[in-house]
This record gives sequence, structure tokens and C-alpha cells, in this order.
Amino acid sequence: MSSAGVAVGLDRFGDPYFFIKRQLLQGFLPGVILFFVAAKIDYHSWKKLSLPIFIIGIILLLLVFIPGIGSSYTTGSKSWIVLGGFSFQPAEAMKLALVVFLSAILAKQGKSIKNFQHGFLVALGLGMIPVAMVALQPDIGTTFILFLIVFALLFLSEAKMSHILALLLIAIVGFAFIIMVAPYRAERFTTFLHPELDPQGQGYQINQAFLAIGSGGWLGLGLGHSRQKFQYLPEVHADSIFAVLSEEMGFLVTVGFITLLFLITLRGFGISKNAPDTFGRLLVGGIISWFIVQSLLNIGAMVGLLPLTGVPLPFVSHGGSALMIGMIGMGIVINVSKNHS
Repeated sequence: MSSAGVAVGLDRFGDPYFFIKRQLLQGFLPGVILFFVAAKIDYHSWKKLSLPIFIIGIILLLLVFIPGIGSSYTTGSKSWIVLGGFSFQPAEAMKLALVVFLSAILAKQGKSIKNFQHGFLVALGLGMIPVAMVALQPDIGTTFILFLIVFALLFLSEAKMSHILALLLIAIVGFAFIIMVAPYRAERFTTFLHPELDPQGQGYQINQAFLAIGSGGWLGLGLGHSRQKFQYLPEVHADSIFAVLSEEMGFLVTVGFITLLFLITLRGFGISKNAPDTFGRLLVGGIISWFIVQSLLNIGAMVGLLPLTGVPLPFVSHGGSALMIGMIGMGIVINVSKNHS
């Protein structure tokens, strides 16, 4: 972050270290405190508070549509609450709120999740409320993450495989429909398939990302020596930070970073498997699914395996609210780990 945000920080705010300072003060420091608090609180407390947390999350999502409170900020979607100098992205909080609420619902349902009408459909309907609200902003990247959280929790709750496959089929059809109804999304998808067709337009970001990653070689150009961060690669401090990491640190460090992500994921699912009860199992499984899905969406987009969705890289990209919420989530994982059977 201290390296990637230098050029854009100097250009926008006259301070090359603007983004790293804000990330430390508004994201990391409060995030560390909240991480330790969450690690100390008995995770069963989240089950008791799951409904109020979910309702607060829904209210925050509604606020982005109110003129004077909601803002598009730096993106085209109305995803932010901006009051004075304070900005917050409610969809980030909803990721955790959705995991907590749906885990409580599914734990309460138990075996009734196998009943389509009274189990599966009820849980799916509740989970889709925030998914639909974020889609209306519209923030397709976050919508996709929220849907995958719902999908992962339904799968982990041992819903019938026929219901899961039917949901997957409907999701694929819905994804295709979302692309078709908006020309710019269709252009973005076409660019994903053929990034060379429009190198100065829709394909600009992905082509610049390819240049950054490719020029890093095995060992990288060295920390602080990225060329693409100097206003060539868009959103270097946010969505494209993985490309700068690859350019400066090289292939070997990048592979090490991805390996670390998978080790955290394996450890997380191990904690989920050994959790003392169903709620703890789903809670950790949902948090880890959110973490790895978002990481893969970001990295996959940068290397051309997935379409660009504007999704930040967890714990790496700039974003104070995202970092704080992510650290609370990991604190909860630690607490379940301490209480495993």
C-alpha cells in the first residue's frame, strides 16, 4: 500500500503517503482493536444478536439511496454513506452481517433445511434480500460475493444437492441476463474474452495489469520500483494492487502470497469442521468462504481468468471499512478456534 498509492496520493491529495496513512489510522488501528475484542467475545453472543445486526445492515443499505447521505464516491454505483469527512461502505458490513444472520437461521433450522418450501426457500429468501439491495446500487462485484456467501452457507448446512444445483443453474441464467440488459457489462465481458480488442477503452485496465504482472519476472523490479503505478494502471491502491505486488515483488513472492491465502483457507475450514456446534461451523465456514471467494475474484480478474468486477483484495487493498469488518470476521474465527471440541 505504501508503494502502490504513492503516485495517485500525490496527484489527488498532494501527499504520496495519503492512502497508507488513512489505511493505518482509519482501518488497521481500529481493526486491530476490534479483532481482539471479537476474539474475546464468546461467538454464541453473535447468534443472539444476529437479527438486530441484520436489520441494522439492511437500514445502512437503505441509507445509500437517500440523497445527501448516499454517494457514488469514486465509483459509478451508489455504494457509500458520506457524512462530513467520514465515509463508509455498508455492503462491506453486510458481508459479515449476512454470514452471522444466515448461520443463525440455518443452525436453528437444522435438518429442516432439506425441506424445499419450509427450509431451503426460507433461508434463500432471507439471504437474497441484501443481495437484491446491493444489486440495485448497482454493485455487481459485491452482489456476486454476497450471493456466493449465501450459496456457500446453504451448501455447508447440508441442503439437498438437487436444491443446490437448481440454485446454481438459476444463478448462471441470472448472471447472463444481468450482462445482456446492460451494454457496458456486455462490453466488459467481451473484453474479458478478448482484452486485445479495445486496449485504450474497456480493455485498458486489464492490459495494463498484464504489463505490470509480466514485467515483474521471477524476482520483481523491487519494492517501490513499479512503473505501472504512475497513472498507467487504474485503481493501483485498490482493485489493481495485486498487479503492483506482482510487478514489484515478482513471481516467487506472488506464488508465496497465494499459497498463504490457501493455507489460511485450509486452516479456516479445519476450524469450521471441528467447531463445537452447527452455528460455529457455519459461522467460520461463511467467513472463510467470503474471504477466499473475494480474494480469488480479485486475483482472477488481474490475471485474466475472470472478468473485472471492481472487487478489492481482502487485507491488502485500500479501504478502511473493508479492513475493519474483515478483521472482526477473523477475530470471530479465532474465538471459535479457541472453543473447538
